[in-house]
Amino acid sequence: MTPDFIHTYVSVDCVIFGFDLDNKLNILLVQRHSDESPAEVHRKLPGSLIFSNEDVNDAASRVLYELTGIKKMILKQFKCYADPMRSSNQNDIKWMGKEYKHNIDRIITVAYLSLCKIDHKINSSKYSNADWYPIDKIPSLPFDHNIIIQESLVEIRRWIEIDFTIVFELLPKKFTIRQLYQLYCALSEKKIDIKNFHKKVSSFSFIIPLDEIEENVSHRAARFYKFDGKAYKKNNSKLIK
Repeated sequence: MTPDFIHTYVSVDCVIFGFDLDNKLNILLVQRHSDESPAEVHRKLPGSLIFSNEDVNDAASRVLYELTGIKKMILKQFKCYADPMRSSNQNDIKWMGKEYKHNIDRIITVAYLSLCKIDHKINSSKYSNADWYPIDKIPSLPFDHNIIIQESLVEIRRWIEIDFTIVFELLPKKFTIRQLYQLYCALSEKKIDIKNFHKKVSSFSFIIPLDEIEENVSHRAARFYKFDGKAYKKNNSKLIK
C-alpha cells in the first residue's frame, strides 16, 4: 500500500512578550491586511515560511530581526502545530496565496517564544505596523494564533520555574521591587505576599540596590535595583518558590 504522505509547507511563528509601565504583560502583534477590504487591518503573530537554505532556528531569528531590528534575542522553541485543519479558513488560504505566491493548502508551524523590553524601539524592516497588546486584550487572530499564545503562556511559566532570571529580560535596566513582583506574579500566576517577596529578593546578591529612587510618582517613591548577571552565575542561592 502506498503511504498517503502529505505535501506541506513549514513556517515559524513567534510569540514575543513584553512588560509595560502599567505592569501588564503584552504580546507583540503585526498587521495583516484583509483581501476583501485593503483598508481593514487584522493582527497576527509575526512569522514566515522557512527558506530552503535555512535551519528552523535561523528562520525564527530572521523573523525576530525583521520585526525588531535586534540581532540577538532570547528565543525558545516550544511546540509544533500540525493540525490538518489549522489553515482551512478561506481568508487564511487567500492571504497565504497572496503573501507567498504559492497555492498552499497545508502549513505546519514551529512556534517560538521570545522576550523583549517594551521600551526598546521597534525598528522593523518588514512590517509598517507592529503593536503591543495586553494578554487579556488579544483580538481574534488568524489560523490558530490565539491557541499558540495561550500555550506559550503555559510554556513561559514552566520556563520561569527553571530559570527565574528570564524576568530580567523584560524589566528595564533599573527597576523597583514592586515591578519585579508584579511581573513575576503575571508570569507565574502565583499569589505571593509582597513583604515576603521583598525580603526574599533582598537576600539575593545578584539584585543590587541603587542610590536612586523614583521621581514624580503619586505613591511613596521606591528604590531602584539592577540585575547583576555575573553575580548570579556565582550565586547558588535558592530562587523564589
